[in-house]
Amino acid sequence: MNYTVAIFPSEQVQQEANSYRKRYDSAYALIKPHMKVRQPFPLNEEDDLIDAVSELKRIARETAPFSYHIEKVSTFAPAHNTLYFKVTPSEELKTLHEKLYHGFFEGEKAYAFIPHITIAQDLSNGEYADLHGTLKLKQFQYEEQATQFHLLQEQEDGKWIVKETFTLGEE
Repeated sequence: MNYTVAIFPSEQVQQEANSYRKRYDSAYALIKPHMKVRQPFPLNEEDDLIDAVSELKRIARETAPFSYHIEKVSTFAPAHNTLYFKVTPSEELKTLHEKLYHGFFEGEKAYAFIPHITIAQDLSNGEYADLHGTLKLKQFQYEEQATQFHLLQEQEDGKWIVKETFTLGEE
């Protein structure tokens, strides 16, 4: 099974993201708005899951809650017609990301870490141009607090569910 580690933004940011995702995000029904801090990875054995949870508890304990900023909409174009809320990476967020690629989670990074919350993906060129043209003129100013991260598990139908939640800085 595939797993990932993500941070869910505030309800206010989720509502704003979903106002676009309902129409423009092909994954709208599969996962709620989130910021992935670790790319998906497989765990095949129950023992692997137990070890992963143990390591995530350690990482959460060693990581203090932190803030992050959302300031605008950005894009992965021309590689992908995807639009997202751009998260300005704090040092704490970058450190958390790095911890999730060491030790038990050692692995090759497929992409550079660009923290974001997807609001539109798999768009036609026309949809992309229209939506990007509208959204790049808007200001999105959110100051968010990360107090938890979540281990998500992909289900057979493609939906992602929360397998476990980890509170930052908690003994």
